[in-house]
Amino acid sequence: MTASTAKAQRFREFKMPDVGEGLTEAEILKWYVQPGDTVTDGQVVCEVETAKAAVELPIPYDGVVHELNFGEGVTVDVGTVIISVDTDPGAGPATAPAPAPEQAPQDVAKDEEEAEPQGRQAVLVGYGAAPSSTKRRARKPQAGVPAQQEPVSAALQAELNGRTAPAPAAPSAPAAPVAPVANGAAAGAVGRPLAKPPVRKLAKDLGIDLATIAPTGPDGIITREDVHAAAAPAAAPAPAEVPGPAPVAEAAAPAGVVDAAARERRVPVKGVRKATAQAMVSSAFTAPHVTEFITVDVTRTMKLVQELKQDPDMAGLRVNPLLLVAKAFLVAIRRHPEVNAAWDEARQEIVYKDYVNLGIAAATPRGLIVPNIKDAGAKTLPQLAGELGDLVATAREGKTSPAAMTGGTVTITNVGVFGVDTGTPILNPGESAILAFGAVKLQPWVHKGKVKARQVTTLALSFDHRLIDGELGSKLLADIAAVLERPKRLITWG
Repeated sequence: MTASTAKAQRFREFKMPDVGEGLTEAEILKWYVQPGDTVTDGQVVCEVETAKAAVELPIPYDGVVHELNFGEGVTVDVGTVIISVDTDPGAGPATAPAPAPEQAPQDVAKDEEEAEPQGRQAVLVGYGAAPSSTKRRARKPQAGVPAQQEPVSAALQAELNGRTAPAPAAPSAPAAPVAPVANGAAAGAVGRPLAKPPVRKLAKDLGIDLATIAPTGPDGIITREDVHAAAAPAAAPAPAEVPGPAPVAEAAAPAGVVDAAARERRVPVKGVRKATAQAMVSSAFTAPHVTEFITVDVTRTMKLVQELKQDPDMAGLRVNPLLLVAKAFLVAIRRHPEVNAAWDEARQEIVYKDYVNLGIAAATPRGLIVPNIKDAGAKTLPQLAGELGDLVATAREGKTSPAAMTGGTVTITNVGVFGVDTGTPILNPGESAILAFGAVKLQPWVHKGKVKARQVTTLALSFDHRLIDGELGSKLLADIAAVLERPKRLITWG
């Protein structure tokens, strides 16, 4: 066994997994461990946020945390190493292997590939903060090893934790200058320049070619300061500070004028909001939307809601108008099953579905998400009430799994809870229809030939006109309204 293979087997590297279905990146929300902490197989080490949900990641090794490659708040691509673990801390001083992800020698890369654990996949567990079971291990100085030869310098460790690192200390003896070479690597190295993933990202953002930078870090590693130094010469040197009056531009500024930028806030678009924006743009400019409206007297439905709250079969369940709107929607789809379909652009086919996964739009602290109730059309009213209550509660707690937000076929958005009459909802990608349920209000209404105060709401149905033509969409919406106007139809039609 080569030395590099032994180190690779001792220092196991855990990569960002695909925690959803085809997700490409995730943001590190919180680390539950720090370098030096003892971890066990299956222990949650961090919480990450994907485009769909917050997920906790367990580590598949026993050992001691050696490095955290990224700080909190950093977005990391799937497949990137985020943490390394010393699986044999009793073997001696923890001398880290050469920078595994960034070194380019072919022999080391091969050794690392051979050292990848076989058959170990991250198993996602739970959501939200979990009590820490870590133990802090005291750090012992390495006898006879100069400070500048520590395996991880203070500057590199600060970079990994997302802090500004101090300037590297000058070496005790002058070293030969390291200059960039033609093949894009530092002198004495093979392959591409050595740099940690955050430093590579910084260089990419600043438009700096790593091959043009002379590294100052240990073992020829390019540091964050090296990148900033390479970018700085492009600007003119700042003039020496000379005491004197304030600049003329500031003195000449009109009194009372406030810079608009000082009263603005900029927030990066990421996570759920980024995914929602991309999905809505894709849907709006892919599926031809048609929206139809209907205003309906739901007085009888509101009375039924009150009666169901007293029904023993519904004890302990959350009964509200949304439950009966959902049931009316499902009954209408059963009468018109051809609306429950999807458009396959790649194969130029329409996929008709014999199941209904009913999405419910839910506002959460992380943004709007649409988890769905699987096989909602096959559930009884008590079962649907239970599923609906669990879905909403889980979404508000931020514990919705990515799987719960995929595979939807139709959706309901309850804009009425905000006092809104109705809207023109945008389809979720891959779905055929979305129903907006407006506020229920007491309004004058002609009932049995007389104007009376009745409870009235407005429904809006948006649908994909490639799948549903005007006639079919109108029949679907009319049937939903008919059930809500006379909820006894839930028995005769359902």
